[in-house]
Amino acid sequence: MPPILSISALSKHYKSGHKALDGVDLAINRGEIFALLGPNGAGKTTLISIVCGTVNKTSGQIAMDGIDVTQDFRKARQRIGLVPQEIAVDIFTTVWNTVSFSRGLFGHAPDPAYIEQLLRDLSLWEKRNARMMELSGGMKRRVMIAKALSHEPDLLFLDEPTAGVDVNLRRDMWALVRKLREKGVTIILTTHYIEEAEEMADRVGVIDGGKVLLVEDKATLMRKLGKRRLSLTLAEPMTSVPDQLANWSLSLEDDGHKLIYSFDAEADDTGMPSLLRRLDELGIAFKDLDTSRSSLEDIFVGLVEKAA
Repeated sequence: MPPILSISALSKHYKSGHKALDGVDLAINRGEIFALLGPNGAGKTTLISIVCGTVNKTSGQIAMDGIDVTQDFRKARQRIGLVPQEIAVDIFTTVWNTVSFSRGLFGHAPDPAYIEQLLRDLSLWEKRNARMMELSGGMKRRVMIAKALSHEPDLLFLDEPTAGVDVNLRRDMWALVRKLREKGVTIILTTHYIEEAEEMADRVGVIDGGKVLLVEDKATLMRKLGKRRLSLTLAEPMTSVPDQLANWSLSLEDDGHKLIYSFDAEADDTGMPSLLRRLDELGIAFKDLDTSRSSLEDIFVGLVEKAA
């Protein structure tokens, strides 16, 4: 099945010489949740803005389900929903009118039943007659999502959708995103919250300096690049790692009470059994041990640092 969004050699260069995007290639599969990760200034918002037509590209091609975004912008844009970082609404109008008006902007006939269900799904129904100025920041964020979904798009961009919202609302957002995917909506998510990508995404892309560093299935990425961590709680604290343990990459934490060993879990020889034997030979006792796998955040930081 062809991708719903195809981006090829996309670049955005400013007269100042700054390259916001530099030859980006990206294909988004139909029905997936794709997380685009990157530090501030990496090019995430610029990429979204170009696809949605609010920023002009310097070069490259973009196709939305086979529609050239540059040649037939209106037709392509009708298939795309965008939840921007900034909350931009008429503060004097009601929630109902805000969402209904947005649907009309994309040429759709009024559908009160659809708008009602949308507001109910976003826990906005009780606020339908409230003016935007009367809503909390979290509720305004929900309205922004309702606006983006008002014209029933096939592809939804969520640009830092949970920035500045509390944990409970963030969890509600995650549940909504999963529900949308079940209905066939393809979702591209940019986020600073690595846990958000780890929780929801099917695939992960890492962008930095205007270049896509990596695109991978989340599970495959975790398996290929994730490391395991062995933490030994020592019976007696150490001031430094003994020279006799130089064959292993070790570090101390918790004021010398914990000995840490990071290793590749996929390697034929992890080095862990030999380390434990060596500790026994040296008479270094430990009270407890624990192993954990690297998080997506660890992998992301490593990739960006490597690229720098």
